[in-house]
Amino acid sequence: MGVTISGIALPERSPVSFVVEGERLRTVDSSTSDDVWLLPGLVDVHSHAGMEKPGDAYDHTMFREHMLAHRSAGVLTVRSPGSPDPVLDRADEPDLPRLVRAGRWLATPGRFFAGYGRRVSEEELVAAAVEEASVGWCKVIGDWMPDDPPVPLEVLTSLVEAVHAAGGRVAVHCQTAEGCRNAVLAGADSLEHGMHLDHSLLPRMAAQGTAFVPTFSAIAKTRSGLDASSDARFREWILSGWEHAFPTVRAAHEAGVTVLAGTDTKPCGQVAAEISWLIKAGMPVEAAIGAGSWTARSWLGLPSLVDGGLADVVAYDADPVEDPSVLLRPSRIVLRGKVIA
Repeated sequence: MGVTISGIALPERSPVSFVVEGERLRTVDSSTSDDVWLLPGLVDVHSHAGMEKPGDAYDHTMFREHMLAHRSAGVLTVRSPGSPDPVLDRADEPDLPRLVRAGRWLATPGRFFAGYGRRVSEEELVAAAVEEASVGWCKVIGDWMPDDPPVPLEVLTSLVEAVHAAGGRVAVHCQTAEGCRNAVLAGADSLEHGMHLDHSLLPRMAAQGTAFVPTFSAIAKTRSGLDASSDARFREWILSGWEHAFPTVRAAHEAGVTVLAGTDTKPCGQVAAEISWLIKAGMPVEAAIGAGSWTARSWLGLPSLVDGGLADVVAYDADPVEDPSVLLRPSRIVLRGKVIA
């Protein structure tokens, strides 16, 4: 008989028992242990494995190290919106978390780190996005510094329409108010960062299914690096964006926007900390955990703990909804049907 998994499944809070067949879960009748709590694997929806800092070349040994760090933390699915890996069709490795990836970052003149990502003109952007989205997602640098103009709305709208017509999805890096506005009005699938997102756009985001990935972990790191030598305008922009992000996350959740947990920082395997930031911002604990687990999986098209679902499961000795710090201490990790820890 294969691996057996029994416990209280979240978010349903119902007792379940499964036996693993290959990489799938099969329901069985069995007694369950009420003190074992099961999640369908944590998810980091914004992580760039294989590089330490912008400008680094892709390193596959580092990629494995980063993904193993995710795995050790119970992060069993990783979305990489903007990949440093030049090989678009690289296969998943069976001992690593599942990878949902985009092609290379798409950056137009004056936006993004110098010389990094795929550099294209605004006229070339739509065609390039369709090419990069052949792996499922493309990532567009929709704005950059606080006073720089964003990618024009008409260009971004054409891009989203073309990628959607080709069966892909679009993530947009946006941090300025205008950049966020253009991403929402263009119908992007996800807003990454969104520091200065106008709350009046939240109903539209909810209605059209645009997700919000606030990346508190990354912004906190940038904020901690500010000092007296920092450019005054940049410093004010980051600090005001940081303060704005907390009520924005709370308002987004209340408006019905899908808010998701993505770290965009190193070390990898820190999505539990991102979930903590979402809780501090005012999301209910269960919703915040879902943002880094079952809600994120559903958004990515992956099943939760159901018969026939993927055998990616993390067990805890206490209820993480009652004590979110439990997320730091998984007691059992099963990935692709194999017991990892």
